[in-house]
Amino acid sequence: MDKSSNHGAFVLYATFMAALVLQVFPLPLWAHQARPDIPLLVLIYWSMALPDRIGIMTAVFTGIIVDALTFSLLGQHALAYAVAIYIVLIMHKRLRLLPMWQQAITIFVILSIERLIAALILGITDGLLPNMLFWLSPLIGMFLWPWIFILLRELRQNFHIQ
Repeated sequence: MDKSSNHGAFVLYATFMAALVLQVFPLPLWAHQARPDIPLLVLIYWSMALPDRIGIMTAVFTGIIVDALTFSLLGQHALAYAVAIYIVLIMHKRLRLLPMWQQAITIFVILSIERLIAALILGITDGLLPNMLFWLSPLIGMFLWPWIFILLRELRQNFHIQ
């Protein structure tokens, strides 16, 4: 293993760790449900950029960690992340060619699918119906996507991650 691949693995781990920290960063009670799913956005970028290295198993593992950190039902995020990354892996070649605004709309759809799966799980297990703030998260994620994309692309280029 050469030195550049060691740096690449470190950068991948560091971006996932930063995303997990942002996922549990304290927010006011009213903003908690509207929190964008940063780990999923990071997973989407890396699975789009490196589909051979970041796939469904990485999504499941990350989802289980998010479940443990957020005290949610074990497997809830794992299932939602796996479905979202499966969609990204199917269309990663087309998704990379889209202009940024079309990528953001596609990301909105993927994040909405994740929210739909979370709402179904919450409805089945707890009998809860999510409020409007719950559905604001994909919209915020859509507006964050260009910034996350640019930041992670710069990291990928600077550290020559392939």
